[in-house]
Amino acid sequence: MAVALSTLVEEADRYLGSARIQDYCPNGLQVEGRPQVRRIVSGVTASQALLDAAVEANADLVLVHHGYFWKGENPCITGMKQRRLKTLLKHDMSLLAYHLPLDVHSEVGNNVQLAQQLEITVEGPLDPDNPRTVGLVGSLGEAMTPRDFARRVQSALGREPLLIEGEGMIRRVGWCTGGGQGYIDQAVLAGVDLYLSGEASEQTFHSARENGISFIAAGHHATERYGVQALGDYLARRFALEHLFIDCPNPI
Repeated sequence: MAVALSTLVEEADRYLGSARIQDYCPNGLQVEGRPQVRRIVSGVTASQALLDAAVEANADLVLVHHGYFWKGENPCITGMKQRRLKTLLKHDMSLLAYHLPLDVHSEVGNNVQLAQQLEITVEGPLDPDNPRTVGLVGSLGEAMTPRDFARRVQSALGREPLLIEGEGMIRRVGWCTGGGQGYIDQAVLAGVDLYLSGEASEQTFHSARENGISFIAAGHHATERYGVQALGDYLARRFALEHLFIDCPNPI
């Protein structure tokens, strides 16, 4: 089966509500390739490694969370950017990218999908008074120690997380995938026992310690593998297409 590129992009835009979300990059079709799509390759970031793998897999479209043309970046098409775009254009592959729309979506979003991986019941947004906050809060089925929860994270994501261990048991959790460590203050106000993000900053340690909560940095890439897979699966089902997720490991 095949679908028109324009039809697929229109459905992805509609499903994610991308036009309603302000972001740091353009969401949707970033590079236009052949007009018909039969095979989607998805991945976290449109790196050269993913593009090369997509060429090998005979992809018509590459679907990612981290695309190109970020606010404030050098617009010149040179070096790494030139090589990446040349690969897409040479092989007539489209690039479809969704950043914040894929973080916040209630079904295929990175945060909802991570909750499924970690067996967290979603209760609501991390900061109900701030619609731009992308994190969530939820609860575990039963309380566990910080180290036991860290082991659950390691088992689910396949990498050892950084744990700043608090003294209390973990029942209520706040989280934001990727570079969401700055939301730890909102997590403290939400009354969580543990806050999880992809990355950590120097001050994250002090915020966790001085506010008496546990903190886990589980990896930017590792925490954002699941939304793009779920979106690719949705589009593949919707249009009877082939979909292949390719994980290009990233320890960050």
